Amino acid sequence: LPLSHALILKAALLTIGYIEENGPIGLTSNKALKRYFVAWAAEAFDWPAYTVEDLYAVNKVLNEYDFPPLVILHEVLLSAKLARHFKGTLRLTDLARQLKSEPARLWMLLTTHLLFVVDHSPYTRSDEPLFGNWDIFLNVINIEAQVAVTEERLCSVLYGGEEEDIRRRDFKLTASLYVHVLRPLCWAGLLNERRTGTGFSRRDFYTKTPLWTAALRLETDRHLQPVTRH
Repeated sequence: LPLSHALILKAALLTIGYIEENGPIGLTSNKALKRYFVAWAAEAFDWPAYTVEDLYAVNKVLNEYDFPPLVILHEVLLSAKLARHFKGTLRLTDLARQLKSEPARLWMLLTTHLLFVVDHSPYTRSDEPLFGNWDIFLNVINIEAQVAVTEERLCSVLYGGEEEDIRRRDFKLTASLYVHVLRPLCWAGLLNERRTGTGFSRRDFYTKTPLWTAALRLETDRHLQPVTRH
């Protein structure tokens, strides 16, 4: 599998390597990862849109909740039984040590929990559920992201309405689609996100990565047209 786009895999392997070299990671009383590891992870992960410069621009010190990719990774590692909490620390399981040398299997396990198990609702500002399921989301994105697609376009296809109206008024819907669907797919390495502009002029465009084609077989594959490249 072409796994170079999979941010969640890179971060998991770095974390596994850190624990093997330095020992278990300390936890706070709230069971968050301690600041020394958060600071290390922010630099080591080099996560797009969450670089060290970005994070310290708004925080004097870094707690786990200041670095959302680490919050999600922590939850995924526990959910997938790759790590566990024990005596105030985060420790690896035998499964994590086994899969360290099998990146494709590790990616599949991480992605399964990132997409289908972890509840992303706490990271939205809306109490309303996002209607739809992964079968629908993946098959629609399979068609729409063949070249490039925006959040507004996907919302229009999935839920109806004009793209410009959605862009101007329905922030909760686009944000919910992003947090529940698009961001996990990007972090799994299945979609690529490209941002243009700033502030209210910002637009986000999503395209499928080579990992999408390698990893997924979908009903709408038969409707895909070859991409013309100039």
